[in-house]
Amino acid sequence: MRVLRILGLVVISAVTGVLSGTAAEAAPTAAAIVAAEALPSGAVTGRAGPAPAPMAAPALTAPVVSRVAGTPCRSTARACIELSSNRAWLISNGIVQYGPVPITHGREGWRTPPGTFAVTFKSLNHRSSLFNDAPMPYSVFFNGGIAFHQGSLTQESHGCIHLSRTAARTFFTALNGGDVVQVVT
Repeated sequence: MRVLRILGLVVISAVTGVLSGTAAEAAPTAAAIVAAEALPSGAVTGRAGPAPAPMAAPALTAPVVSRVAGTPCRSTARACIELSSNRAWLISNGIVQYGPVPITHGREGWRTPPGTFAVTFKSLNHRSSLFNDAPMPYSVFFNGGIAFHQGSLTQESHGCIHLSRTAARTFFTALNGGDVVQVVT
């Protein structure tokens, strides 16, 4: 009987912890186990006895994610790209740190896809393995072979985000592996 009460309390604690979103609440404490012993017979096990008082379910709240003022991107982004206006920004803690700066992006057949990505690696003096060993200085890769890098601001790319030399250096210095890059149309 005691084991069933404790097991029932563990299940209730786990469900409560899942609903509230905290792992700490999912594990029963010693005080909770002692409190289970004080419950009327059958309160947790479903056997005859008085039913426990109904509990209100904890409110589920999603984290607040707002847009960064002056950009089309969310506050969780570290870098923001707006394809329709050919602009990019660096963001820190929901505040624009740098930009907007002009960019060019993927041409027909090589469009830069919108979405949310993470920086995977950086390469100071990268050269393209697909396009005739073309130089890609200050490369910051965030979507497979797509990267921010120094490039032409008059010609569209093969999917990469071209930046001026100054902007490419700034993005290269500021961004690190795992940083969120948001690309919007």
